[in-house]
Amino acid sequence: MLSVRDERDRSAFVSLFDFFAPRLKGFVMRSGLSAGQAEEIVQDVMLTVWRKAGQFDPARAQVSAWIYQIARNRQIDMIRKEGRPMPEELTQEPEAEADATQIVALEQEAGHLKTALSKLAPDQREVIEKAYMGELTHQEISSQTGLPLGTIKSRIRLGLERLRHELKDMR
Repeated sequence: MLSVRDERDRSAFVSLFDFFAPRLKGFVMRSGLSAGQAEEIVQDVMLTVWRKAGQFDPARAQVSAWIYQIARNRQIDMIRKEGRPMPEELTQEPEAEADATQIVALEQEAGHLKTALSKLAPDQREVIEKAYMGELTHQEISSQTGLPLGTIKSRIRLGLERLRHELKDMR
């Protein structure tokens, strides 16, 4: 996203499009819109991402959050235009700004998670980061690393069990 924002890198945009387009289409279709409407929204969202890339600020939001917010707004616009009742999850307003106590608690939780991740075996940490932070599917991780799908699944399962054990005192 930063290459798209800073350098107007078309190949980086193609990668973004390839990654997000199918996910956005599924996201939009779950609200009850047709495949055609979902594709129209996805095209509009990705065009907006290209046009407004300069407005993306990684300090304010992750790329996925920024793109999904654009998609949510387009989805609401289309539903309103059709005069259909809006699904409940779309009518809910985003939560209010977190207060200082919540921010400190989140930072502490993030610190605990970072520490717990650092205690994992490197092979487990790598696949967990790719799956949960990189938002890759197990198959995509397998293709990237050349490891069998079963190995990827086992490493994620074992790594999550270890994280659960490391973080059990946080509850």
